[in-house]
Amino acid sequence: MLEKITQQKSLKGIFWIVGILMTTILIYFSANLGKEVPPLPKVVKTTDGKVLYTQEDIIAGKGYFQQFGLMGYGTLLGMGSYMGPDFTTEMMHKKITDLYEIISNEIYQKNFENISDEQKAIVKTKVIADVKGVKLNENEVFYTSQSTRAFKNTEKYMMDFLVNGNEKWGYKGKIIKEEEAKAIVAFFDWSTLVATTNRPDKEITWSNNWPYEPLIDQNATWELQSISLWEWLWLWPLTILILWIGYEYLIKLKSNDTETLAEPLQITSVFKSQEKLLKYVPIVALFSLIQLVLGGYLAHIYANPSEDFIISQDILPFNVVRQLHINLAIIWVTIGWLVGGLFIAPLVSGKDLKFPKLVDVLWIALLVVGGGGLIGIYLGTQGYLRETWFWLGSEGREYLELGRIWDIGLLIGLVFWFGMVFSTIRKAKQDILVGTIIWSAFGIATLYISGMMPIHKIIPNFTVDDYYRWWVVHLWVELTFEMFAAGVIAFLSVALGLVKKSIATRVMLFELVLIVLTGILGVGHHYWWQGTDSHWIAIGGIFSALEPLPLVILMIEAIKEQKHIKAMGKKFDWGVPFLWLAGSAFLNWFGAGWLGMVINTPIINYYSHGTYLIIPHGHVAMLGAFGFIAYAFIYMTARANALVKGLEWSDSASKLGFWLLTLGVVLYSVPTLIIGFHQTQVAFEQGYYFARLRETLEAVDMWIWFRILPDSMMIAGGLIVFIDLVKKIYFSKKA
Repeated sequence: MLEKITQQKSLKGIFWIVGILMTTILIYFSANLGKEVPPLPKVVKTTDGKVLYTQEDIIAGKGYFQQFGLMGYGTLLGMGSYMGPDFTTEMMHKKITDLYEIISNEIYQKNFENISDEQKAIVKTKVIADVKGVKLNENEVFYTSQSTRAFKNTEKYMMDFLVNGNEKWGYKGKIIKEEEAKAIVAFFDWSTLVATTNRPDKEITWSNNWPYEPLIDQNATWELQSISLWEWLWLWPLTILILWIGYEYLIKLKSNDTETLAEPLQITSVFKSQEKLLKYVPIVALFSLIQLVLGGYLAHIYANPSEDFIISQDILPFNVVRQLHINLAIIWVTIGWLVGGLFIAPLVSGKDLKFPKLVDVLWIALLVVGGGGLIGIYLGTQGYLRETWFWLGSEGREYLELGRIWDIGLLIGLVFWFGMVFSTIRKAKQDILVGTIIWSAFGIATLYISGMMPIHKIIPNFTVDDYYRWWVVHLWVELTFEMFAAGVIAFLSVALGLVKKSIATRVMLFELVLIVLTGILGVGHHYWWQGTDSHWIAIGGIFSALEPLPLVILMIEAIKEQKHIKAMGKKFDWGVPFLWLAGSAFLNWFGAGWLGMVINTPIINYYSHGTYLIIPHGHVAMLGAFGFIAYAFIYMTARANALVKGLEWSDSASKLGFWLLTLGVVLYSVPTLIIGFHQTQVAFEQGYYFARLRETLEAVDMWIWFRILPDSMMIAGGLIVFIDLVKKIYFSKKA
């Protein structure tokens, strides 16, 4: 039975059945999204009728929050950057502590710390009744006189922070105006209502009881505990099952014993369009180097936020640099993958692009969109584009910061690229490996649209906005990007003569089944604390850690064959590109899989959400799983150029850059995990508010500074790769 289902036709059928089922479920839940998200009240006012803020204030505040890149500095409902505070928790905790003092003084004429334990219990009961007595609805929300005073005190504190900054937190201020800050605080306060008020007819908040706040007895539910237990119970048997299927029924299947390995890719000439790709190579390497350097700058500010590092923070504030750091990664990885598609298409079809000059047009367009977008992020966040920030500045949504004009330009470029590639190979012999690459590329281009709706303005409700933001951040990466990666690794493993085509095809199809099974609804693990229903707690905990396992198995087979080729004394021209592919497969498992599983279980996520524990997963997965494939593509382009022109070629610098980047990003995970464990412990023992305090990080100061070592290794690796590729493209001599 298992032998039958591993045949290509059966695996393709399973892929389509699972994919359609998972997509249908996601569409169903999306269609019902409006019924579960926290509403925006028309007005928030006191019990005696005085208006505190309106729905228009909340929406305007959300716009200012995005415009000034505050999600690139702190977090809201735990989502964003970890330099600053979580604005929801900061405001929520300060309102509650102030409420304790107000009620204590009203009843006992003493501060809370000076009353007896019995009196403290009475005050706590009244505070909880006050906080939980507020009902979030779409019409009117009422604050008691005590809550009003607490809100006013906290509003003053938060406005001062936003306008004047706080050097201890690495935030200079002096950009946001008072009236803008007032609206932002209204938006922050709405998020505290999401975190503290119960859903209608339920004993759980809109954020599913996140964050942990002992002052109002708000903590994790049994639902989180039970789901986490069941996930861990299933993890080991499913891992064993996948490895067993991988080796016994994908790799060792005997039905193709007579099949031989393809001859390693031989290139004696290149098409005109492939020759034009050479100009892309140093740009990809340069952008990756700049991104790594900016990462080092951010690490220093994390370690010592009150002091400048080389350049004044007035010129390069943290939230600007972080946005540039993230978007440079997206740009150089995207360009690297575009190079791969344009390089592979003529190889498959045996024909050049119909209009090779379009490669030059795309190159110019990408530079304009990339450069314009990065400049816009800087100017918009710094307050120079107040009237046009949405179109030309920063949209301020983490990972989706490009202004809408640059968004549209990037989308057009991706669709334009897909059309170029598809038109080249459409008449070639149909190949499932290439087909996977092409149609996943189509998905990469089109899925980006989900983060651009509505096209002309922001989405008023943060929960709805963040829901579709994760469609891009998660589904873009863990669905279409993963499919593209699976197709590329399988195709190149065959093309380089390292794996039999039937094996590569089966492994890839099995990988695709796992991707659609876990990647589509796995998006839910990002959702359940920002205002969506608790069903996402169970749905989102699907074992995405299992996705990369088949690709690791495939790479093991490829490595064994490469060693066999070397042992026979045969020449293998593609050692460096293959090295990057192998590194990608293993770091995909390590970063996306293993480090992802560290944070994915609901009960761990409840306390670690928005802490350093999240950081290694994102960094290792982004660089290893996707960046390394971009490096493989540009090194393939450079290697083909050297073979055709008979240029000198040395693997030494390439391998040194590879190992510095690989060991650097693995070592990077050590201090960030240690810091994250410490923050999670503090969140569990004292409450989430304390986990985000600067004093909590200062307790593990040594590990924050330890990041200098891995950061330096990665910067050195990126520099070596850049110099190596420039030399290979422009300064290599004839062999």
